[in-house]
Amino acid sequence: MSYSWVGPPTVFNGTNTYIGGDSNVENLNQWFQSGDQAYIIVASAMVLIMVPGLGFLYSGLARRKSALSLIWACMASCSVITFQWYFWGYSLAFSQYGTSGYIGDLSKFGLRKTLAAPSPGSPLIPDLLYAFYQMQFCAVTGAIVVGAVAERGRLIPMMVFIFFWATLVYCPIACWAWNVNGWFFKWGGLDYAGGGPVEIGSGMSALAYSMILGRRQEKMMLNFRPHNVSLITLGTILLWFGWLGFNGGSAFGANLRATMACWNSNLTAAFGAIAWVVLDWRLARKWSMVGWCSGCISGLVAATPASGFITPWASIVLGVVTGIVCNFATKVKFWIKIDDALDVFAEHGVAGMVGLLFNGLFGAGYVIGLDGVNTGLFPGGWVGHNYKQLYIQFSYVCAVTAYSFTVSAILAFIIDKIPGLHLRASEEAELLGMDDDQLGEFAYDYVEVRRDYLAWTPAQKDPSPVEQHIPQGERHGIQQHSQMLEGKEPSESSGEQHTGIGGDRHGIAAEKIEPN
Repeated sequence: MSYSWVGPPTVFNGTNTYIGGDSNVENLNQWFQSGDQAYIIVASAMVLIMVPGLGFLYSGLARRKSALSLIWACMASCSVITFQWYFWGYSLAFSQYGTSGYIGDLSKFGLRKTLAAPSPGSPLIPDLLYAFYQMQFCAVTGAIVVGAVAERGRLIPMMVFIFFWATLVYCPIACWAWNVNGWFFKWGGLDYAGGGPVEIGSGMSALAYSMILGRRQEKMMLNFRPHNVSLITLGTILLWFGWLGFNGGSAFGANLRATMACWNSNLTAAFGAIAWVVLDWRLARKWSMVGWCSGCISGLVAATPASGFITPWASIVLGVVTGIVCNFATKVKFWIKIDDALDVFAEHGVAGMVGLLFNGLFGAGYVIGLDGVNTGLFPGGWVGHNYKQLYIQFSYVCAVTAYSFTVSAILAFIIDKIPGLHLRASEEAELLGMDDDQLGEFAYDYVEVRRDYLAWTPAQKDPSPVEQHIPQGERHGIQQHSQMLEGKEPSESSGEQHTGIGGDRHGIAAEKIEPN
């Protein structure tokens, strides 16, 4: 079937307007293109791949002893979000029957009234498919937030937090941006694939959770560096692949707008990576793989709200600006003394803000109209002399930033006070590692060569079958670790260098980091 007019291929007039028809008496697929439906189903599967991609990224950035716990946290959060979204999440975010402009209602509780009616996002796909696709968005956002537990947080309290966070933070912000009754949507705001609910929401929520959780012990940061850069790279590539479904699929059909969004996403990712690694090179005179991954992800994040609104040349500018801004934003955690261990705030929160503001500057009406549905509805941003769009975008950025941080901090604080749900693991558990303390399984099971151990047992000149009793303190290659085992405070008088809170993700310097 082909069509040349604006809108869906067939005007919907099903027998039951609440759910989109009765499949016992009519073919409900007649209202939609099979190609559009197939594309969004595949895009949903691509977005799902981002959850393990985040797990691998976070795992590689941590130390071996906490590597598996972060993969578990990402995958378990996906299970929690799947239930929440089916239970009431979709209704709270997208029910068109809730008219407050802040949040939906429970009319679509348990996917009631959700079948073949044209979706709230686009008449090109049915409501049931739209609900499934949006569930993957919420799952990815939850997986981003759980990075806040890195190396010192208990897992079950985080799962409790994620359920209520999705209900009280994600669903309201998604309603603002995408629900037909949302205040930002009705105001004419531009958020293509989730700069507000997904990126700023996750970045500020992770920062708030990290603040309530507290900083890692400084003595635990001795000689800290990411333990597996190959795993970081694998996670980044899986994220990039999934992001093409994330941004491309947000056109809600196999159309030219989806193609433009994929082009823009690749451009911002590539130029964001270039800008980041050049900034790192100026300090170390060496190239950084972790820096490339960080810049790539920052570019993809910035493309999330913007790739379906701006032109390719503007995407190149966006990539460069985002790579520079987010690189410097990684220093903010030292100024505010919040241990955002995986830089979720810098790479998601800040990049999401930049992308949303670029919509107000470089949004182009013809890009929006490429989906065949929204033709002629938007004059553009500043380049189209629509100057008010910038302050609309800025107001939305401020509202999402304040709301997500405040509500997440209050929620984390309350959960931490509930008996049995304290967020923080013990000092002994932090030394042992979250894999052993929280899971009982290990990413590397579990005789390993650690960066902080020169040997488990010093080599003997004359090997002897007689068992050697080596004092525990002498088995460590770093004096401070030996002192820790003996219950002493680690001395800073030795020649060993160490990182401050947050460490040096790039392995460029091992000195204690203080804000400039």
